[in-house]
Amino acid sequence: MDRRGFLGAGLAGTAAVATIAAPHVARAQQTFNWKMTNAYGPGAPFYVAGPGSPTYFCELVGKMSGGRLNIQHFAAGELIPALEGFDAVSSGTVEMNAANSYFWAGKVPAAQFFTCVPFGLNFQGQNAWIYHGGGLKLWEDLYEPFNLVPMPLGNTGVQMSGWFRKPIEKVEDFKGLKMRIPGLAGKVYAQLGVDVKLLPGGEIFPALERGVIDAAEFVGPYQDRRLGLQKAAKYYYTTGWHEPNNVTELVVNKVAWDSLPDDLKEIVRAAAAACNVLSHTWCEATNGEAMTDLVKNQGVIAGPLPAPVVEKLREITKKTLADMAAADPKVKTVYDSFTDFAAKHSQWAGLSEAVYQTQIRT
Repeated sequence: MDRRGFLGAGLAGTAAVATIAAPHVARAQQTFNWKMTNAYGPGAPFYVAGPGSPTYFCELVGKMSGGRLNIQHFAAGELIPALEGFDAVSSGTVEMNAANSYFWAGKVPAAQFFTCVPFGLNFQGQNAWIYHGGGLKLWEDLYEPFNLVPMPLGNTGVQMSGWFRKPIEKVEDFKGLKMRIPGLAGKVYAQLGVDVKLLPGGEIFPALERGVIDAAEFVGPYQDRRLGLQKAAKYYYTTGWHEPNNVTELVVNKVAWDSLPDDLKEIVRAAAAACNVLSHTWCEATNGEAMTDLVKNQGVIAGPLPAPVVEKLREITKKTLADMAAADPKVKTVYDSFTDFAAKHSQWAGLSEAVYQTQIRT
């Protein structure tokens, strides 16, 4: 082969290699621009802004991906109404939404277990079940028909039972009470005669102040004080039997998710897991000061619900969960997994965390 032929063959070979390699290079460098909506209003700590929040998550994914996955965040009302994120992501209108799975109880009753279960697991236990006890796979299977991929994004830890305009001294005091309370706890309260209301966070204070509702549950001392709930009710009941933890849910449109290369999928999962821890520790760091301020400086009367009331709530909760499982095969699958894991975890927790908190630390 002469020099000219050799060079021609070499250039042709180089062009062929470049043609084969080019699609891989282009795919590796592809940039994705997504939208995330949120069930909570602009600026809300934890739920929208701050350490471990959805906006923090969006920033973290952008940094970790080197700008290959850019997520623009929209708080409730900025793009869609507060509680329409499930449908918006399912239809592909947006790629992501942050909320709590119990908001979708009307569509997917079993989804409520992935926010929290009354008298159920705490932050450690809930995450153990989701990440290592089969919970996440059940969650994914439950949402697959809706074209959604779910995962944990945050956790408040244990919440408070809520704010009441009048004291609760006996079970009968719940009858006729109008209360903002989401999730499985709403079903329990309803059996005691409570008129259950589901309101977005931003609507709680005006409803409580005007007497449209008589009681309300939101999160905990820091978040509740920010909403000004202490100005509308003075009786603040601890600790939340109804929400021993509370998972923030991230859902991703399945088609959009499948379009991501594997490394970007892992970045999303890693960033969500990081926010799960950061958001919880932020709540732990801020609630103490807020609780002290509410009691010492703002006239709040805080304490646990009377023991007979708690026992009645426990009794109704067990029956409610069992009845739901008996009526719905999908609920039963999740219920069985959760209760089996909770029984095993409680044995360990009773020997470890419970002993430390009640006997050693004190």
